[in-house]
Amino acid sequence: MEKKSISIVTDICDHADEFLAGVTKRADAKAGIEEWLTIHHLQLHPDERAVIIREAMGVLESEEFFAIDAGGDE
Repeated sequence: MEKKSISIVTDICDHADEFLAGVTKRADAKAGIEEWLTIHHLQLHPDERAVIIREAMGVLESEEFFAIDAGGDE
């Protein structure tokens, strides 16, 4: 993954609590990330967007963003 993409993933995860406030379902989080990318990085190639979304979701998973105890969907 490119350095720029890593920076974007980090930015997404650093601000996820803000722009994904109240989101507990993975599909909703993915849609929120897609919207965030559209607002902040419209020029990204679709393939790069897909990688960034996948990586950001993976980080959020590892940080237990969707944990059952936190009201997650699984």
